[in-house]
Amino acid sequence: MELHGVSESEAVRKLVARGFRVMAMDAGVAASTPVRPSGRERFGLHLFSQELLALLDAGLNLTEALETLQAKERQAAARSVLTQVLQALREGRNFSDVLGSMPQHFPEVYVATVRASERTGDLPQALARYIAYQAQFETIRKKLVSAAIYPAMLLTVGGFVTLFLLGYVVPRFAVVYESSGRELPWMSAALLAFGRAIYNHWPVALAALLLGLGGLGGLVFRPQGRRWLLAQVLKLPFFARRSDEFRLARFYRAVSLLLAAGIPLSKAMGMVTGLLSSAQQARLVHCQQAVEQGQSLSVALVAASLAHPVAESLVRVGERSGQMAQMLERTAQFVDDDFARWVDWTSRLLEPVLMTVIGVVIGVVVVLMYLPIFDLAGSLQ
Repeated sequence: MELHGVSESEAVRKLVARGFRVMAMDAGVAASTPVRPSGRERFGLHLFSQELLALLDAGLNLTEALETLQAKERQAAARSVLTQVLQALREGRNFSDVLGSMPQHFPEVYVATVRASERTGDLPQALARYIAYQAQFETIRKKLVSAAIYPAMLLTVGGFVTLFLLGYVVPRFAVVYESSGRELPWMSAALLAFGRAIYNHWPVALAALLLGLGGLGGLVFRPQGRRWLLAQVLKLPFFARRSDEFRLARFYRAVSLLLAAGIPLSKAMGMVTGLLSSAQQARLVHCQQAVEQGQSLSVALVAASLAHPVAESLVRVGERSGQMAQMLERTAQFVDDDFARWVDWTSRLLEPVLMTVIGVVIGVVVVLMYLPIFDLAGSLQ
């Protein structure tokens, strides 16, 4: 078997998951370990596909379109990628083979779509399908990011207000209460002692705060940190089910894209396993084996717990009508719409919940500060 754009360990894992036993391996150039580019060096695949499609629709051939994109490109990383692609094309290599030799810039689904279009001679249509596939994912991603901005701002502002009360206001109240000589309630005494400790050792507290913010920033701004943080969040029961549904939607849409490009169903399912979680990938292996043995896709998906009732019904319609790609796309759209409604509902619910929590925390701090004053006023009366 021949696998493109994967490392040796990943190739072994994929073959073992499909029931094979690896006896020997020959690692060619295209099977070298993929290198993930950094944020500044990442190749803009979506923009490249849009511009290439526009030039091809305008009547330019593939080489002329790539030369035009290379001439207008100002970023050194993207220009280098286009230069390598053009040089390989001038050497007589196929466009899909050239893209497959650079898996760090062109994913396997993209390469398979282009390779299938080379057989039909309709590269613009293949690019248009991939652009639509990627646009749906970007829409959901932007919705998630926008929904998380306001809660993050609430937590940040609430945290700074709480720190201001504990580190600046509480120590001044502590001085007043110490001069009165009265015994304080234990909760108020604990709060005042904590605030006084922050005030007296503010360099240590500031260093701890900066260290915590630096660690959080390192998690957020580094791809590995973001993936780890996201994995921990998605383990929560509230998010786990929705995360699995979102992965299934991407899986349906990717399989639909490959089927529309002419890739066989079983091969298409094997090419997009990386879009699923590890548990879903294990179930997909059994589903793929059942399809290869002649079982219908709808039955295999339900048996592997990879389809809900709506997906089962739509896939069954696709099997009867022969329009499996269209039905899988509609299934993905149905799941995406349901996921978007859940994101809207969750963001609307999360905002008042966070405001309530922050208000309760600040209110407790204020009440504990003023509680000794209430006791003192009562004794004077």
